Amino acid sequence: MCGIVGYVGQKKHAVEFVLSGLQALEYRGYDSAGLATLSTKGAPILMKQVGRVEGLRRHVEQNLLAATRIAIGHTRWATHGKPTSNNAHPQANSSQTVFVVHNGIIENYQELRVFLVKNGCVFESETDTEVIPHLIDYYLKTEDSFLKAFEKTVKDLKGAYAIAALYALEPNTLYVARLSSPIVIGVGNHEHFLASDASALMDKTTKVLYLDDYEIAEITADETKIHNISKAIQVERKAEELD
Repeated sequence: MCGIVGYVGQKKHAVEFVLSGLQALEYRGYDSAGLATLSTKGAPILMKQVGRVEGLRRHVEQNLLAATRIAIGHTRWATHGKPTSNNAHPQANSSQTVFVVHNGIIENYQELRVFLVKNGCVFESETDTEVIPHLIDYYLKTEDSFLKAFEKTVKDLKGAYAIAALYALEPNTLYVARLSSPIVIGVGNHEHFLASDASALMDKTTKVLYLDDYEIAEITADETKIHNISKAIQVERKAEELD
């Protein structure tokens, strides 16, 4: 069990929301914590370390991380791979343009890893999660959009997952997928929030969207588009009140 959070919006508090959200979800895992964001100039920034979220917060403050409009974060309970900085999330592709946080277990990760290594991918961690950004990167070579590469990747995964992905070349969009692991999207004023548990959103919004199994979402500051990949249809869903 791990905690994932994310933010995309017009306000410059993505990193602060991620840090506070991770602290709210730390009961889901406290072996390591990390976040990925984009600078105001679009440069990717990845910070992760072993230990509790408070240590990550100090690391962020010491590096004077500027206010940003998009970020994802993760607090980990180690399953595949011991608690190390390399095994902490977010996991990334080799060029560090694709960043992924994940809660769940990818049952066929070894098979996918063998395939990716044969196709030139270099792995840095022992996690099952790292196959996801590498697989997205692999499909980006042939697909004409990140959404299509993300969808093809998710279809290849067996197991349980809640996934949030950030792509450095699309600085205004988060991508999310769900199968048998919880995920909730908070709807704000020109901003959206993401969390494994609604408790991380209680002081941010009263409107939420829940994804169902086999659904992926494109999330921007003002819109959430939901696709059911098993039925190949777009889903219309209204936000509901958070209890």
